[in-house]
Amino acid sequence: MKYIFFCFLILNGIITSAQTEFVFHGIRMGDSLQQVKAKLSPHFKMLNEEIVSTPVFPLAEKLESHLIGVDGETERGVVDEVAFTFADNKLSMIQAKGNAYKVICEGLKDTAQTFMHYKVYWDDLVVADISEDKVWILTEEGAHPNLFAWHNPYLPSEGGQSKNYDKSGAIPDFIRMGAGLDEMRPLLENASDFIFLRELGPEDPNAQIQIDCFGIEYAGFPRKFEARFGDGKLNTVWILTAKAEEDRIRQKLIAAYGHPIFKNDAWEVFENWQVFLRKDKPEVLLLTPELGAYYKKEYFKQQ
Repeated sequence: MKYIFFCFLILNGIITSAQTEFVFHGIRMGDSLQQVKAKLSPHFKMLNEEIVSTPVFPLAEKLESHLIGVDGETERGVVDEVAFTFADNKLSMIQAKGNAYKVICEGLKDTAQTFMHYKVYWDDLVVADISEDKVWILTEEGAHPNLFAWHNPYLPSEGGQSKNYDKSGAIPDFIRMGAGLDEMRPLLENASDFIFLRELGPEDPNAQIQIDCFGIEYAGFPRKFEARFGDGKLNTVWILTAKAEEDRIRQKLIAAYGHPIFKNDAWEVFENWQVFLRKDKPEVLLLTPELGAYYKKEYFKQQ
């Protein structure tokens, strides 16, 4: 089941971080910006703060902030640049580039698995792109939205400044529910940083093929879209989000489609049962009109 990638981590719930971030002088996930800065300042040539008053980072509800370090000394060598990302003043993600693979990954005891062009260390929640010498250290919360596919724009190599992502909650125009696989695959590929096609098992009786699309901008952030095809037609799309941004996404959906036509503890429904905000597991769901009508009657028991 590991080909399902980070969904494996969330579904099983038994794998926890081995605190790989300890390579950076004892910092831990959950530490505040002030704690991390105090520990790291003696070891970096430059360490700048970036405070984002209106957060876009999915794990941040009210405040997003970053420490951007250049030429950071560790016991295993110097890392060229590192972004320490904080959600509501808790360290939630680390991205490093330049000598990053050697410093972070070569000391890991876990054996890497290969996913496309990435090396993945399941036990440590570490993802590495060896060709670009980039490493991401995640939390379990950050694994669900696949944050390894995001490149922190505040890193010097990424431009060193904020990036304006598409903020709309409306479904992108190129998503054509009901369209065929041959039509949709190039559209999805053009909108993504990269894609991965796989066959589904019996977990979805309505679809046989899924295209995982990484980096599609939606509701203010580059996201993973899981486009599912049944009998060769696009009938379901899952957009992976985070719990902390639920209200931001809700407001964007309301702006695009009006107030929900149905809600319960786990779901809010828009656009004639074709757009759903899922709350028990943070996602947005898109359905064809036919499948939406089926869900309305059979799953939600609405006439």
